[in-house]
Amino acid sequence: MTEQELLQMRDLAEAGQVQFKERVNDRYDIGCEMVAFSNSRGGRLVIGINDKSGMINVLSYVELQETTNLLTSIASENVIPNVLIDIENVPVTGGAVVVATIPEGKNKPYHDNKGVIWVKNGADKRKVFDNSELAEMMSECGNFDPDEVAVPNATIEDLDADTLKLYLMSRFAPVFKGKNIDELNMKDYSLNEMAEFVIKGTTIEKLLRNLRFIRPDGKLTVAAMLLFGKYTQRWLPVMTAKCISYMGNSVGGTQFRDKMHDMEIEGNLLHQFRTIMNFFTRNLRKVQVEKEFNSLGELEIPYESLTEYVVNALVHRSLNIKAPIRIFIFDNRVEIHSPGALPNGLTVEDVKNGTSMPRNTFLFTNANYLLPYTGAGSGVRRALEYDPNAVFYNGISDSREITHTANEFVITIPRNSNQAQPESNLVTDKSNQPRTNLVTRKLTKKEEDIRNFCSVPRTAQEIMDRIGISNQSKNRQKYITSLIEIGILERTVPEKPNDPNQKYRRKK
Repeated sequence: MTEQELLQMRDLAEAGQVQFKERVNDRYDIGCEMVAFSNSRGGRLVIGINDKSGMINVLSYVELQETTNLLTSIASENVIPNVLIDIENVPVTGGAVVVATIPEGKNKPYHDNKGVIWVKNGADKRKVFDNSELAEMMSECGNFDPDEVAVPNATIEDLDADTLKLYLMSRFAPVFKGKNIDELNMKDYSLNEMAEFVIKGTTIEKLLRNLRFIRPDGKLTVAAMLLFGKYTQRWLPVMTAKCISYMGNSVGGTQFRDKMHDMEIEGNLLHQFRTIMNFFTRNLRKVQVEKEFNSLGELEIPYESLTEYVVNALVHRSLNIKAPIRIFIFDNRVEIHSPGALPNGLTVEDVKNGTSMPRNTFLFTNANYLLPYTGAGSGVRRALEYDPNAVFYNGISDSREITHTANEFVITIPRNSNQAQPESNLVTDKSNQPRTNLVTRKLTKKEEDIRNFCSVPRTAQEIMDRIGISNQSKNRQKYITSLIEIGILERTVPEKPNDPNQKYRRKK
C-alpha cells in the first residue's frame, strides 16, 4: 500500500471494513475488532491514525516492532479460534503506520477471550445474541446445514404422497418411463410400490433414509418437510410467503388490490411456487404483442424471469432467519424479498455473471426435481436476458423507494408506468401503438392444476382424467375452452380446433 492509497482510505473515513486506531492501548478492544472483522466480511485495522480527527500520528521504529508483535499476539490469543492476519508497515511522511488485514473467517463464529461474539455494524461493532444469526454464520462456513436439521415429532405420514411421487418420477425418470408410469396413472401405485421400482425389496421409508431425507435417528429433515410436506407451516411456520398488490408505490400504503391469505400459500415449495406464480398472473397486466386486435397478450414482466426469481427466493432463502419471503406489487415496480443476504461472500455482480454457490446445498440439489431450474447458475442470467431492467439489492441500500434490511436479498423489477395505470385499459408498446390490456382472473384450484399439468401437451381425455370428470362437451367448455379464451392454454393445432390429434398446452 502506498501513502497516497492510505490517505485516500483515510479520507473516506471509517467504514464497515476499515477501523482506525492511534495506538494499541487496549489489547482486549483490538481483539474485539479482529473478532468482528472475522465474523463479517473481513477488513483492515490501521494503527497510527486518530479515529476521531483522522490525523496521522506516525509510529517510531520501536513502536512499529512492538505493534507488529502485539497484533500478531492478539490474533493468536484474544481471538478464538485464532486467526492469521497480514501486517504491512506503510511508509508515510515522517515515519510509518501499521495496516493489519484481517480476512473473513472460515470457522465462524469467532469470539473474544471472554466468550463474547462480535460482528461489524457499520463503522462500529455489536454483540451477537440471536441464535439464528449464529446459525447463519455457521452455515456460511459449512459447519451447520439447516436444511438437514430434524423436524421434531414429524413423521412420514406428514408428507404429501402425490408430491413424493412426482419427485421420484423426476429423479428416477428412466425407471418409471420403462414401466409406463406417469402423472396420469401414478395414483394406481402406492409409495412403497414406487420405492420398490427404484430399489427392489425396499420401502418408501428406507428409500427416504437412503436419500438422506430421514436422518439416522429416524427424524424427518427440514428439506423433506419443505419439499414434500402436507402442511409444511404446521412444522415450519415462517417458511412461507406474504404476497400483496398495493395501490400506489409505498410499502406503507393502506390500500391494496389483492392480498393473498395465509391459508392460500400454506404448503410445500411446489405449492408455494404455483401459488406465487398465480398471484403474479392475476395481478400483472397482459399486453398485446401482435397487431391483430384479438390476439392474446403476454405478461408485462416476462413469465420466465418471474419463474427464475421466485425459484431462487424459495430455494436459496436463509432457513436460519425467521421471516417469510415477501412479494410486493406496486404501480411502478415488483419487489421480491428473500430472507438472508448473499452467502459465502457473493456479490451482486457474481450473481449476474452466473456464479452458483447455493446456501442450502441439500435442498438445492433435490428441489430441481420438482421446481423449474437447472442449478447451473444460468437462471439469473437467463432472466436478465428476458428483462434486463431488474435491479438487485444485497442488504441495506440507500434507495428511498425500497425499504429492506441488511439481512435480505431484494430483486426489484420496474413496471412501465403506462402499464401500471389502474384507470386505463390501454398500454403502449415500444412503437407507442395502443394495445388492449387483458387481465387474467383468479384461477380455481382445478384450473391451476390443469395449467401446470399442461406444461407438456395433453389431450382433452388426459385433462378430464386428471381432474376426475367425464370427457363431455360441457366439461371441455368449462375447463379447457375457458382457459384458452383467457390465455392460459393454447391448442397445438390452432387452425383446426376439432382435429383428432388436438392437444392443449400451457401458453407461454
